[in-house]
Amino acid sequence: MTNTLVAPFRALTLGLLAACAAASVATGETSQATLKSRARVTQTEAERTALAKVPGGSIKDAELEEEGGRLVWSFDVATPRSRNLTEVQVDAISGKVVSTEIETPADEAKEQEHGEGAKR
Repeated sequence: MTNTLVAPFRALTLGLLAACAAASVATGETSQATLKSRARVTQTEAERTALAKVPGGSIKDAELEEEGGRLVWSFDVATPRSRNLTEVQVDAISGKVVSTEIETPADEAKEQEHGEGAKR
């Protein structure tokens, strides 16, 4: 093909790639907006509940997600003098703590490796 024919195809390909990327970002934003519209408990309220479970802790990461068919606020809470995080999940409908789990740096690395840590 001559350069005059290649340029339009290149432009079309780049345009399609950009449109696909924008659509996937918009879908993620829409998904979060939809989840937030279903939540009865605000992030701030859920943070207070999570921090009450981990005295002296501070929120490092937060995410609203569906897990096990339940809408939950998921928080990674750090504590002074520890490299471990405590993951606290708060039901976004009732405001009750549904789980707490200690995560070591090795656990966090495994989550990142498997793409499960995308919330952060």
